Amino acid sequence: MSGPSVLYIDDDAGIRRLAARALERRGYRMTVAETGAEGVVKAAAERFDLIAVDHYMPGMDGLETLEALRRLPDPPPVVYVTGSEEGRIAVAALKAGAADYVVKTVGEDFFDLLDASFDQVRARALLERDKASAEADLRASNARLEALLGEVNHRVANSLQLVSAMVRLQATALTDPSAREALEDTQRRIQAIAQVHRRLYTSNDVENVDMQEYLGALVDELAETWSTDALPRALTLVAEPIRLPTDRAVSLGVIVTELVTNACKYAYPTSGGEVRVVLRRIDDDIVLLAVEDDGCGIPEDAVPRGTGLGTKLIRAMAQSLQTIVEYDPTHTGVRATLRAAIR
Repeated sequence: MSGPSVLYIDDDAGIRRLAARALERRGYRMTVAETGAEGVVKAAAERFDLIAVDHYMPGMDGLETLEALRRLPDPPPVVYVTGSEEGRIAVAALKAGAADYVVKTVGEDFFDLLDASFDQVRARALLERDKASAEADLRASNARLEALLGEVNHRVANSLQLVSAMVRLQATALTDPSAREALEDTQRRIQAIAQVHRRLYTSNDVENVDMQEYLGALVDELAETWSTDALPRALTLVAEPIRLPTDRAVSLGVIVTELVTNACKYAYPTSGGEVRVVLRRIDDDIVLLAVEDDGCGIPEDAVPRGTGLGTKLIRAMAQSLQTIVEYDPTHTGVRATLRAAIR
């Protein structure tokens, strides 16, 4: 016989014999146990598809037996057998982990009910097993995808670092100051993007960037570039630990790089000064970025300096965030701000 295997635990010898014969006629492979302790031993030694447990048994009663069965590794579903007026016990059994309960009656009706309960319980168990298997497969697939994304970010970061090094070498070989400055600006833009991918492959989250860490590293790199003994630049950052998707982090990083670079170039032409970067959440869905200095400001009739590429990049990155960069006309020096959605 190849039907489901059932362990029936009941101290009543007559019920055990009737259950074995009735359920075997219905296609089950039956094993019986006289006590709860004997049933637990048999369940630990052999894998059953289903277990039926009677409530009233000497020594270890049904609830104690159920508790012991539930402690076994990967226990099978248990159907609890109660008396006709024992709803309270049935509820207690379900709370303790029984898959179903059946009220014991005299005659074949009891075995028909037990058979129907077994069918329902097995169907639920198969669904739960399939669900658990699908969830395990999904977790494994997500883990493989995260590992792949981490490797991709690692390779992208390394490639961008290589490109940055090539641009730096090319800049040092030039004698034209304007051309060298343009390449150095390009190198800083590449580094701003490379920092994002570096953060992604060194963290457990391959889709979002911790902006506090990212902007901290970015501002440190910019400070090393622009602060000299002759013209010291104090770059400070106040940022909350906000996590942003990769594309939004890149856009903000490029904007910060351009705004800080402009401040370091033009705010303090003959002396040292401070440039401040602030990133904070202003509500659940919006962040505020501010870059400010206390320098000479922007005269109303000022002629744009440089190639103008930085201004175009700032505008393009802001548009990708569906926002604009605003300048505070009341601030001494320059204060640029933007408000952007987190997602």
